[in-house]
Amino acid sequence: MKVLVTGGAGYIGSTTAKALEESGHTPVILDSLLTGPRSFVGDRIFYQGDIADRALVRRIVEEHPDIEATIHMAARILVPESVDLPYEYYRDNVAKSLELFDELVALGKPRLLFSSTASLYAPKDGFEVVEGDPLDPQSPYARTKRMMEQALEDMAAASDLRAIILRYFNPIGADPDLDTGYYLREVSHVLPILTEAALGVRETFTITGVDHPTRDGTGIRDYIHVWDLARAHVRAVEKFDEVLAAAASPSTIINLGTGDGVTVRELVAAFERVFGRSVPVTEAPPRPGDAVGAFANADKAAALLGWKAELSIDDAIASALAWAEKRSQVLGYE
Repeated sequence: MKVLVTGGAGYIGSTTAKALEESGHTPVILDSLLTGPRSFVGDRIFYQGDIADRALVRRIVEEHPDIEATIHMAARILVPESVDLPYEYYRDNVAKSLELFDELVALGKPRLLFSSTASLYAPKDGFEVVEGDPLDPQSPYARTKRMMEQALEDMAAASDLRAIILRYFNPIGADPDLDTGYYLREVSHVLPILTEAALGVRETFTITGVDHPTRDGTGIRDYIHVWDLARAHVRAVEKFDEVLAAAASPSTIINLGTGDGVTVRELVAAFERVFGRSVPVTEAPPRPGDAVGAFANADKAAALLGWKAELSIDDAIASALAWAEKRSQVLGYE
């Protein structure tokens, strides 16, 4: 099967492309390289350009008429940046995606997997969330994702578009061969920051928010190994029509997580266990847009995709540490 992967030069996109290949499929990458490094594309079929460039999307389909589905991962993803740059986030994540969706339908390529986020969920006692739970997106980034979910649901109801919306929890780790991993020079996600503190790149790891209503006051997340996440995309592509038939709907939403909540303090403890040494830690107020967090009820993924997370948080941390040692060699910077 041939699959169009937008954002396929990114962290999750490149890992998913590899998982597709290992399952016998052919990814076709469309990426602007706004953030994703060209080296992550490797020798895969690659088109550099904008997802809203309809002429480019038409050319891709003309040159690869056997594309059977699109995995749409191209997006701006940084919560603090979205607070500072809301226009850019709504333009790139919402307006441009609509152009892509409409063009794919016009080209007769209606199967679409969409990368959404678990940061949509409203706070909930117990923190375990199912797909139908109330939503309360707290940042422009999260609101762009919810807007796209709604657009997909409406378009699927009114057109040939068919959509599986995958709500990611918190991907960590690197691909099994350490060809790709977290790549941003200025790191902004929790595990890369923790890794830098452990390796002495920064003086300390700062826990942002220590008065949350969790068991230790720090935010709670569902940390899923990026390779498990990538495997879920392969399963969703392979079972696309079957999933929507089982859901009895032209669109459906599926949580992708481990089903286990881990607080920031517990993540630090796990990291220190794997790393073998302590990490300097300080505390600070939560950042703008930060949410208390949640963890996945992943029963729907098990039922519809036949998928569940298999790798542990220790596996993910170990791969992140190994990637940190190799990252400058792969990307050409420290």
